[in-house]
Amino acid sequence: MIAHVSGVVVEKFGSSVIVDVHGIGYEVQLAAGDFDNAQVESSAKFYTYHHIREQSQELFGFSSLIAKKLFELLITVQGVGPKAALAILSLGNTESVRNAIASNDSLFITRASGVGKKTAERVVVDLSDKVGHAIRSDVDNFGISGYIPGNDEALEALMALGYSLNDATKALEGISTELSTSDRVTQALRSKS
Repeated sequence: MIAHVSGVVVEKFGSSVIVDVHGIGYEVQLAAGDFDNAQVESSAKFYTYHHIREQSQELFGFSSLIAKKLFELLITVQGVGPKAALAILSLGNTESVRNAIASNDSLFITRASGVGKKTAERVVVDLSDKVGHAIRSDVDNFGISGYIPGNDEALEALMALGYSLNDATKALEGISTELSTSDRVTQALRSKS
């Protein structure tokens, strides 16, 4: 299994990039946001999902571990394959997609190419309890935010420690975003014990 690809982006086409890793080019399919941010001749690291079928093998890439975990949840839903999951992730940043699922916003999901109303409803029904609570984007007087950004290093650290996306999101709720990543992770771990 290929867990991540780190190298230089040498080509961009369609919704894919070719990443040169010490002379070997890996074609990686990306969500729209990651594709737009990828620059030819610049270094990049993508967490990857290696999809193996009888006739082909494909790599789907993500700039954050959170996006990869959300992709893996999406493809567990009946009727959602890797391409549809990538289309859903292309609707916005990872946090807006996660928040739409958590708040049962199937209308948001239907905007994805190739995703109909029934599939979108199935996504929110199957995953709303697995992606954490819907969160607001405000900060109270104590610097404690209900908003957890999609590139939150503390969230990624907890997931690397084995937390699910849902559990990691819950563990970080109410912890000030003004703290360092290590302090936020420490507080989240203490609150779980």
